[in-house]
Amino acid sequence: MTDKTLGIIGGSGLYDLPELENREEVQIDTPFGSPSDAFITGTMFGVKVAFLPRHGRGHRLSPSELPFRANLYGMKQLGMECVIGVSAVGSMKEDIKPGELVLVDQFIDRTRGRTAESTFFGNGCVAHAHFADPIWEPLRQRALGAAKAAGAVAHDGGTYVCMEGPLFSTRAESKLYRSWGVDVIGMTNLQEAKLAREAEIAYSTVALVTDYDCWHEGEADVDVAAVIAVLKANVDMARRVVVELAKATAEGEPISANGAMDHAIMTDRKAVTADARRRLDLLASKYLG
Repeated sequence: MTDKTLGIIGGSGLYDLPELENREEVQIDTPFGSPSDAFITGTMFGVKVAFLPRHGRGHRLSPSELPFRANLYGMKQLGMECVIGVSAVGSMKEDIKPGELVLVDQFIDRTRGRTAESTFFGNGCVAHAHFADPIWEPLRQRALGAAKAAGAVAHDGGTYVCMEGPLFSTRAESKLYRSWGVDVIGMTNLQEAKLAREAEIAYSTVALVTDYDCWHEGEADVDVAAVIAVLKANVDMARRVVVELAKATAEGEPISANGAMDHAIMTDRKAVTADARRRLDLLASKYLG
């Protein structure tokens, strides 16, 4: 057994990790409410793993309803130093095909109404984290290697435009995003990346391509039935990637985002409210004194 850890947030279709050994279901309560579901903890190759289905088992929560803060806080509470967000996405480029993977390295935010779920701070303590590079590159590289080891067609880098949902894009929106040069479109991962940075968790996305969105004139417009059909194959691949990632984590050097919030807190420590200190104790006590 090592002290290495790996958190997995499963996206659409990925609601369990049967490969986990020593499985245990863990209910967590946080200062930010309840997570999407119970965490499933266990081990793989001696690595401590925590799995959470992003939308809840049975897919009960829409992207706009997700308790992002509770989900990432729960990962921190369980001691996860690295978290991978597995996500179904639409392709915005001809050469990124359904069934392939993209290890994104950038985001564009097109969400609305998620301000509260996008930061742990505010309401008594203000922080501004460095976020020019939203994905933790050493973890992304490890995930890229794991994807290739699992036999996936994996694209190295790309921009993920995060839309609000739950409806898919209009044709005009899809063409607009294409004009920006983005690679994939999804509804969930940006908030996770923001909160992981604030929690000093190394975070990376494994984006599973299900469709071409609606910009592609030669393909049928995206619909749920088509997405689910591709999802079934993608989920099998995602599980193989997770297995390879756990193996690489066991064999590789530890990856940590500790120190990512150095100098980020702006509020005078004497002005930080007692309630803010309570909420942020797990995340930022070393910076608050």
